[in-house]
Amino acid sequence: MKSKGLGAVESRFADIVWANEPLKTSELVRICSDELNWKRTTTYTVLKRLSDRGLFENNGGLVSAKITRDEFYLMQGESLVDEAFNGSLPVFLAAFTSNKRLSREDVDEIRRLIDSYEEK
Repeated sequence: MKSKGLGAVESRFADIVWANEPLKTSELVRICSDELNWKRTTTYTVLKRLSDRGLFENNGGLVSAKITRDEFYLMQGESLVDEAFNGSLPVFLAAFTSNKRLSREDVDEIRRLIDSYEEK
């Protein structure tokens, strides 16, 4: 799958599919008309674009996800760390936290994540 992120409109569309899948294309067109004020052709165009990118598939008029929302955003996070921080999670965390004060809860959660990773 290509790792390119989603624009705001594509993200809203993807969330609709993920929340309702599997669904018939006619139902997807109705939902997109109601929620996004889209015409049928716009829905089919965006569906094809995201299907070509490996997110969804339209099999005989039934739309379903090829990857989950969580899997997609995990891949986006990994891609960001790889591209912007040379794959270094510590460098990413240092950059992320340099202008943002972490709460005690945030620090505790990060420690729990690190501890659970070390146990594996």
